[in-house]
Amino acid sequence: MSTPNGKLPADERRAVTIEAVVQLASVQNPSDITTAAIAKHMHVTQGALFRHFPSKGAIWQAVMEWVAERLLSRLDQASAGVASPLAALEAMFMAHIEFVAAHPGVPRVMFGELQQPEPTPAKRMVQVLLARYRERLQALFEQGKACGELSPALDADAAILLFIGMVQGLVMQSLFAGDVEQMRRQAPRMFAVFRRGIVSAP
Repeated sequence: MSTPNGKLPADERRAVTIEAVVQLASVQNPSDITTAAIAKHMHVTQGALFRHFPSKGAIWQAVMEWVAERLLSRLDQASAGVASPLAALEAMFMAHIEFVAAHPGVPRVMFGELQQPEPTPAKRMVQVLLARYRERLQALFEQGKACGELSPALDADAAILLFIGMVQGLVMQSLFAGDVEQMRRQAPRMFAVFRRGIVSAP
């Protein structure tokens, strides 16, 4: 995690800091993660940490920017070139599950930020992420309705809530069970039920 002289370029140091927060959040409550704990995990001083981030809030904002960039990129890659809107929706669903399974600290950080009473920069970033996610889903649901693959009577807004809610539900159940693999096992069955509710009648 460090170079021989203990120094890293600024961009790399920021990236390592974000990785440290995500790793710590996978094993403890994000609200309990202090800058001292982050610095200790990285084997640096708090002073070194604050040379790259002016505050703990700035670290959390950077973490959520990292999450938004990588998750949306993963979703776009999963749905790119897929034959149909329904197949693209399934690919996005599975890609989201795989992202969370690979980074179990991410949902802990997101849920923690959304519970903050004040409008922190990190919380606003979570809201931006969800808005961009919804835009992608909205487009696919409308494409599916237009091509006849999805029911023309489908309530796209409700379907979006169900889609995101399924991911959140699987994540919460896996966190309760302490079993990340549970998400991977149950995701195909969950989407199969969802699919039956949105496709056009034969």
